Amino acid sequence: MVKDLFERIQENKGPLGKWASQAEGYYVFPKLEGELGPRMQFHGKDILNWSLNDYLGLANHPEVRQADTDAAIQFGAAYPMGARMMSGHTTYHEQLENELAEFVMKESAYLLNFGYQGMVSIIDALVTKNDIIVYDVDSHACIIDGVRLHMGKRFTYKHNDLESMEKNLQRATKMAQETGGGILFITEGVFGMRGQQGKLKEIAALKQKYNFRLLVDDAHGFGTLGKTGAGAGEEQGVQDQIDVYFSTFAKSMANIGAFVAADKTVIDYLKYNLRSQMFAKALPMIQTIGSLKRLELLRKSSAIKDKLWENVNALQNGLKEKGFNIGDTNTCITPVYLEGSIPEAMVMVNDLRENYGIFLSIVVYPVIPKGIILLRMIPTASHTLADIEETLTAFEAIREKLVNGTYKEIAERTTVDVS
Repeated sequence: MVKDLFERIQENKGPLGKWASQAEGYYVFPKLEGELGPRMQFHGKDILNWSLNDYLGLANHPEVRQADTDAAIQFGAAYPMGARMMSGHTTYHEQLENELAEFVMKESAYLLNFGYQGMVSIIDALVTKNDIIVYDVDSHACIIDGVRLHMGKRFTYKHNDLESMEKNLQRATKMAQETGGGILFITEGVFGMRGQQGKLKEIAALKQKYNFRLLVDDAHGFGTLGKTGAGAGEEQGVQDQIDVYFSTFAKSMANIGAFVAADKTVIDYLKYNLRSQMFAKALPMIQTIGSLKRLELLRKSSAIKDKLWENVNALQNGLKEKGFNIGDTNTCITPVYLEGSIPEAMVMVNDLRENYGIFLSIVVYPVIPKGIILLRMIPTASHTLADIEETLTAFEAIREKLVNGTYKEIAERTTVDVS
């Protein structure tokens, strides 16, 4: 008897889906309304927002808004129609690629419609079944999905663990010698959940012992790290050792799209073999021209990045001074680790939003170990020092309620009101 395909879906909604009846519309799929920025509306109330990836505050920069508007007036949302290879190629796309390549100190670059699908497709295009992939166990889902497409062998190493990296490179080297293939090493410039930089300098040094190519997903490092904002590789002094550099526009650029940069021979190959781009409509002109303006602002002044880091340092130093555990973040991403159950976490976040007017992302098991609550904040250049002081005061209050059992008591006797 053939089983109904949907039977599993009805019986097992997944580790996060099982909370949907309590969480949807409030804890997940929340609706933030109003002008993008630190102050928005949630369920009809004003809130202080720490959950936007608009690191540099460009989403509402007047020159950016004007560039987006002008592009929309001139070209509309449809232009260009067709894939780049067929009918969707323009001088604006070429200009943006050239400027991006120069900005991240690479010979060439190629635009991607979306970061997620772009990374999946890059991995798929770079390796054959004879090649070996070595990647960080804490890699972003887009990397994991790209690796899943790989028909050859793959090895994961413990997160940012040099001994584990080398052990798996040795395994990969032995395997590649048998298959006649090569090795692709994948890491992130910044790990988006906990905020640590990938150990790019140490990984680059391993090239002296092992023959591999390095692919770096620098979605959170681009625009925020390095003297010029070129990312984690520039920050660590090894940008030239990154063979394939990838980033998205969805963070510092406050836009849609992404790009990959490398030597011209590599980019030329990817242009003709990236299936997610070959068979997809070109990046619309609004996003393309808008990204040119955003990149111009990144290049011409460090003031925006300086303001971002003023806020980052104020927030992170303030949390540490008040005894909060923010892990070993060395980037803008600011995690706060607390001990508690998922129901306690839901009560606490409800309290933060309803009584303190603070909105942030909550992360619980299975993303992190059981018994841990991670409150993840994204400081931006648009936040103020007053915003930070308000948040620190609220955090002291909620920690006290978590420690003295207030949230546990509420969680045990009632369902959180998310109406």
